[in-house]
Amino acid sequence: MRWLCEDVRCVCCLERCLVQGEGGTLTMWLYLAALVGLYYLLRWYRERQVVSNLRDKYVFITGCDSGFGNQLARQLDLRGLRVLGACLTEKGAEQLRDRTSDRLETVILDVTKTESIAAATQWVKERVGDRGLWGLVNNAGVVHSPAYSEWLNMEVYVNVLKVNLLGVIEVTLSMLPLVRKAQGRIVNVSSILGRIAFFGGVYCSSKYGVEAFSDVLRRELQHFGVKISMVEPGFFSTGMTNVQESLEKLKQTWEEVPTHIKESYGQKLFDAYYNQIKQGLLGASTNLNLVTDCMEHALTSVHPRTRYSSGWDAQFFFIPLSYLPTSLADYILTRSWPKPAQAV
Repeated sequence: MRWLCEDVRCVCCLERCLVQGEGGTLTMWLYLAALVGLYYLLRWYRERQVVSNLRDKYVFITGCDSGFGNQLARQLDLRGLRVLGACLTEKGAEQLRDRTSDRLETVILDVTKTESIAAATQWVKERVGDRGLWGLVNNAGVVHSPAYSEWLNMEVYVNVLKVNLLGVIEVTLSMLPLVRKAQGRIVNVSSILGRIAFFGGVYCSSKYGVEAFSDVLRRELQHFGVKISMVEPGFFSTGMTNVQESLEKLKQTWEEVPTHIKESYGQKLFDAYYNQIKQGLLGASTNLNLVTDCMEHALTSVHPRTRYSSGWDAQFFFIPLSYLPTSLADYILTRSWPKPAQAV
């Protein structure tokens, strides 16, 4: 009987330990949840603080003919900021002026031409004077064709990089003394494809470059009071992602592909890929405010974020996907891709 009592006591002790262990685990998770909640509460409070005297601040935005740039220019104009909108065409500039107040001014800018950038910089300098430039938004960008990398010629690569990367760099360096004088903000429009690349190789390459340039510049300028943010939109319906134009460019690109490359991939792959791109373009979000609200926050908040992931697809699919092991991310992204005709 003695050994039986000892066994019972051992079992009881074990049960108490298990109960205490479960209670300790639950307490740990509660503390963790409380810390996470406190973090987001503090971040929410910090990000609600707005910069003073916004009506006296100038913001220069590239790519205002349409899309995000056009929407942001109108949005900031309504808020009372002094918007300097750069458009590629006079038609785009006129249409923007017709939809905004007299405070907004426009200038023609081609970000691929040094002389155009220099002229725009002088134009901005004459307007901001000793106050400097509070905000620079590098929004201008192009997408040639969402084609396979091997289908594109080098001219396409060069042209896209000139606008999306080299244009961002040259405009930024040209305007930087004005931004530094105001201890202002630089907002560079990247893409979710600058975080995880899986199609449109040249476009992704340009956006990865924007991310790298922004990261380096942010660290270099931290002691000058200049804050740099990146906006990484998911898939949105803009002039760059016009369904008909994008599909026509894709067809044209395929027609110009050399015969030996076409044979490697096959017409069947192109047709399936064409339909996938079409469905993706048709599913793009039309709510551009999801992006421009992030831009506005980066310009007007006392504590802007370093990165803004805009759109539900970016926040809840692509960003989490970017943290997975590469092999798993590759499988998820390519499992539905068509196979080439000469696949091994």
